[in-house]
Order: sequence, then C-alpha cells, then structure tokens
Amino acid sequence: MSSPPRSSDPGEAGALSTRLAAADIERALHERLDAVLSSRRTPAEAAGHIAVLTRPAQDFVLHWVSVVARTSPELAFQFAAAAGAALCALDVEAAERWIVCAVDAYDRDGLHAGGTAIRAWHAFVGNAAGAAVSFESAARVLRLFVQGLAGRAMPVETAAHAYTDTERIYLPPLIDRQGRAHENFLLYKGTAVLLWAQSRYGTYNADLAAAVAAFDDPFRALSLLNALETVRLEACVARALPGLAEDLHAIARDPLADAGLSRLREPSATVDESIALMREMYADPPCFDSIYPIALEPGLAAAARASRIAREKNAFQGELARILEERKDGFEPAPAFTLEAASDDENAPAQHSTLKLDGTPVETSEDMAQLMASIRQDLGDVPDDYLVPSGAGAAAPDARAGAKAAEDSETLTEPARVYDEWDYQRGHYRRNWCHVREHEVVAGDREFVQTTARKYAGRIAQLKRTFELMRGDERRLSRQSDGDGLDFDALIDAYVDMKEGAEVPSLVYTRRQRSERDVAVMFMIDMSGSTKGWINDAEREALVMLCEALEALGDRYAIYGFSGVTRKDCRVFRVKSFDEPYGDDVQGRIAGIEAHDYTRMGAAIRHLTATLSAIEARTRLLITLSDGRPDDFSDNYRGEYGIEDTRQALLEAHRAGVKPFCITIDREAHDYLPHMYGAARWALVDDVAKLPVKVAEIYARLTI
Repeated sequence: MSSPPRSSDPGEAGALSTRLAAADIERALHERLDAVLSSRRTPAEAAGHIAVLTRPAQDFVLHWVSVVARTSPELAFQFAAAAGAALCALDVEAAERWIVCAVDAYDRDGLHAGGTAIRAWHAFVGNAAGAAVSFESAARVLRLFVQGLAGRAMPVETAAHAYTDTERIYLPPLIDRQGRAHENFLLYKGTAVLLWAQSRYGTYNADLAAAVAAFDDPFRALSLLNALETVRLEACVARALPGLAEDLHAIARDPLADAGLSRLREPSATVDESIALMREMYADPPCFDSIYPIALEPGLAAAARASRIAREKNAFQGELARILEERKDGFEPAPAFTLEAASDDENAPAQHSTLKLDGTPVETSEDMAQLMASIRQDLGDVPDDYLVPSGAGAAAPDARAGAKAAEDSETLTEPARVYDEWDYQRGHYRRNWCHVREHEVVAGDREFVQTTARKYAGRIAQLKRTFELMRGDERRLSRQSDGDGLDFDALIDAYVDMKEGAEVPSLVYTRRQRSERDVAVMFMIDMSGSTKGWINDAEREALVMLCEALEALGDRYAIYGFSGVTRKDCRVFRVKSFDEPYGDDVQGRIAGIEAHDYTRMGAAIRHLTATLSAIEARTRLLITLSDGRPDDFSDNYRGEYGIEDTRQALLEAHRAGVKPFCITIDREAHDYLPHMYGAARWALVDDVAKLPVKVAEIYARLTI
C-alpha cells in the first residue's frame, strides 16, 4: 500500500478533486459505527477533519475504521476522531504501526488501554532527519540483549508506553527523543534495561499501590516514586553493566543528580528507600523530567507477581518431590530439605543457595537453580514453607501429579506459553493472544496397547521390515587409504604413475559407508471432542503401530495431543517427548488418550513447532492427525478466521525449517486443507478402520 499524501503536501490534482466531502464521510462512518452512535454522539466532527485529507488518506481511514470496528466499534470511533490530525503528520507505515499498536493494547488490556494508544499517535511521528528508531527495527537486538542479562528471562513486546508487569517488558513502538538514530537506539536499550532492573532489583516487591494511595494525588506520588526508582536502578545498572551505563550517561544525564539522593545509589538501597524519600519530598519535589519513557504499573505487576509466586512454589515443591523419589532409599520416612544461602556481596541479598537433604548436598539442575533465583527476586530468599515436597503437607500438589481429578480441577494460573495469533481481517497478529499450557496425559490401561499389538502383529512385523530397510543406504567410497576391497581404477592409475617414475599413491581401496538417517518427527494428535469413540480408538491404534515400527527405524519422534477451550486455555498433552523411551509410561499415556474440547490448531502448531525446532536434525516433520477443520468456542475462531490462523502458523513452521503434513479422515477436507497445507502436503483416509495402517504407510512414504 502506498503512503497516503498528507493534507499539508501539495498533492496530486486528481487526488484532491476526487476526495470525499464531509457529508459523504459522515454517512460512511454512520454505516460502520452505528452501534456506538446516538443523537448526541455523531461522527460529524470527525468527518470534518477527515474531509481535508487527500482521497488516498480518506480511503485509508475508512478502511481501518471498518477493520477496527470488527474488534471494537468504540475503539473505531476513537480512531476516527483522531485520524484527521494523525494522518496530517503520519505516513502510511507509521499510521499502520499506530493503529496496530492500539488494537494490540485493546486486545491485551481493554478499551482504556486501546484508547490511550489511539490518543498517543504523536509518538509515531518521525523527524525529518530520520533519527527515529522503531521497535520493529530494534526488537531482535533488544530481545537478545535482555535474554543475556542475569536473572529471570523476560520476553520483550511493544505497547503504547514502556512498562513491565515483571513477566514481560513492553516498549513503545517508536523512540524519537534524540537527534541521532544511534542515540535513540541506546535510549531503547536503556529503557529495556531499566524495566528489567525493576524486576531484578525489586521495585515491585513492595505494594506500590498502597504506598501512593494515602496521598491526595496518587498519580503525582507515583510519578515521583518512578523518578526516584529510576535513580536507584540506574545505580544498580551502573554496577552491573558499567559499559552500558557510560554510553547512556552521555545521552541521558540524571535529572536528580544534585538533589541529595546519594543514599539511593548505595548498594544496600531498596524500593523501601525510594518510598521513604517519596514521602519526604511529596510536598516540594525536585524538578525532574526523565528522558526515559517509563511508567510504573502497580496493578498489572501485582497480578503477574502473585500468579508467578503461586506457580513457582508449586514447581519448586514438585521438584523436591521428584528429588525425594529418586533418592528415597537410605533415608528415614521424613527427610528434611534445607537451604544454605550465600552472596558475593555482604550488603546484597543471597545470590547462591545449596540445597541439602538431611544435611547432604543435593545436585540441582540448571532449571532448579533458575527457579530458585526467580523466587529470590520476588521474596528475597526461598521461604521455609517452600521446602516441603508436594504430597508431604505442601499447600498445593504438583500440577502434573497423576490423577484425572487433579487435571480437571487445574486453574488457569498454571504456567502458560503465550503466542501471537493471526487475524486475517486486520492483516496483523493479535499479540500475546493465546495461552498454551502443557499437560501430561493421565495413563490408561496398558492392556489396550498389548491388544493392539496382537491385533496388528502381522502388519507391524511387515512395517518393521520396511522401516529396517529405510535405516540407511550404503554407498561405496573409492580411493580410500584402507577398506574392504580394491579400487581397480585407482590401481591402474597407480601402475601408470609407477611406470612414469612418479610417487605411487596409497589410496587404492574401497570402503562401504552407511548414510545415516537424520529425522525428527512430531506427531500432533487431535484430542478434540469430535474424536470421541471409534475415531479416538483408531488414533490410539495408529500410534501403537507407529511406535512399534519406529523403534526398528531409529528416527527420533515425539507425540503430543492438543485441544482446549478459547484462547486462554489452549492445551497441549504430552504423550511422548523426544528424549523419552517407548516404555511402560508412554504406552500408558497412549492408552489414556481421550477426547476433550475444541480444535484451536494455530496455537498448538506454534507451540509444537517451537519444541521441534529445538531438535537438531536434517529433516524435521510435523505430522498432524485430525478429524476436522480448526474450531473453537466463541471469539470468532470458527470458520475462516481459524483456517487462516492455522495456515499462517504452518507458514511460520515452514520458515522455521519444519515440514508440516496432515492426515485427516474428514471427507470435506478438500475444501480447506489444500489452502492450509498446500496441495501435496495432506492425505485423506476415508475409512476410519484403515487409519492405523495408512498412517504408518504415509510416514514411510514421507521419510524415504
């Protein structure tokens, strides 16, 4: 799409002569925004401002009013009201970033946040020298930089303003506060680091909302506290990252350097020191105007922090239970865990901990060490009540503990991975839209596996022979220094060289070399409600046959199911991970596969693609076994929206080096699967009874 000419530009005569009149624009807005209009609330004023724009700019505004209205007519009304002024200053790329940022804010935090982003369009105006830096251009470097910092891993996303909820860092879509692009990029980096520091150095370990609630102007008090915390955190960053601090000091001098705040720069200073100073200075605060576009969000941070604390306590106690199970021999019935903490700095909180079981040090995994570090960030240390293993009096059981009743009673506070979702109507992603949680399939009766193995014994034996032939092709290497045969061509050449007096080569042997397979495959199994009954039985039988045959082939493989209800509860069920052997546990989970809820495929594909992409292999396959099209309850996923999101997720998989394929029993699949997967990347098995055999045959064909 070309840039809409601004009204201040000379413009083409044709574009000016064909532009819509205010009355025409008002009618168009009435059609699109009827749900939020009234006799007192009309689009007349907005239409008047839009009428002065050129025709391409007018068409741009009306198009986006229609797009935004599908999400929120009220947000679309606010966009129309601001569009006249904004389109006089923004080109099409900046205007699209502005609109998408506002809709993302609405998706994430509601109408108030979306409206705030609409009114913040000035942040998207670039300067004439081209010094502005966009989030899109800086995001990759910023994410890698934050990932490399010590402490809790924090994804970096974009929002109308810069803040953190202690789980994620949100940065503005554009920074244009300095005269040069390099300086604006440094400001982006400094903003990201200070937000990381809010979590790392305990800004939200105090109740900030309560701290400012007693003042007659809580917003003013919070702004002062924000400035004071920035001083403290800049000192923390300077100690941890002196090189970055020096770069930032050149462009962002401390506005409170001479305000007598040296105690905030002490290594022992905490957020409590900032709160105390806020109370002292509130009546007559020093003048400050920080260059960093940072805000404190106590409500969002408190909610994320409370959820994380509960989640990490469960995870920590679950790890203790696992350690206890592995080391139970030789201990009394009630062994005790203890922690010995140490710090590199006597003025700082504990940074290292040694876990002990009945006084004997226990080797902890890297994940356990990171978990303890995250708990210490929130609580200062690992509390004593955390040291009770799950199932031994702990407040909450391990989320993966064995019974179906526990699975059904799980709340949505359990750990989730968050993924974008493609909205084809907007032509953009809904950011951080789907919440995916991994569950372990509750084991069923292994007799099902044994019965299936007997039922298909002849076919499994045939598949094993076929798969054994696929394990690797032999090729003969010539002109080797040693081997299992003579290379007669090389011998003849050596004889000629000898007759001519040249040095006789020693590379006169042949050797057989097997070309090893390098395949990793992820089987993604539809566990939606529509698979209940004989389809579910056929899926489980197909997996038994595959596993039995794949053990002979040696390919690395994993099996996960998927289902869920709405974007907030997308579920992925682990049947077999890549590093897990095909034994009793996996067989029990295959037997336990059962139908659940709906078929939100896009989120599951993104999650399993990420899992598969972490496996080093020359060929990576994602094979979906499904009985129908993408579907979910509410939020418009049913129909074209779900098909387009799934197609986009599959395109993302292709770009990640994963080859998707779908095996379906839906006789209407030709209506949508070619569009989603491509004409040659899917197969229809029109007889459910043949599914187990056909799946194994298709796999053999895909990996030859």
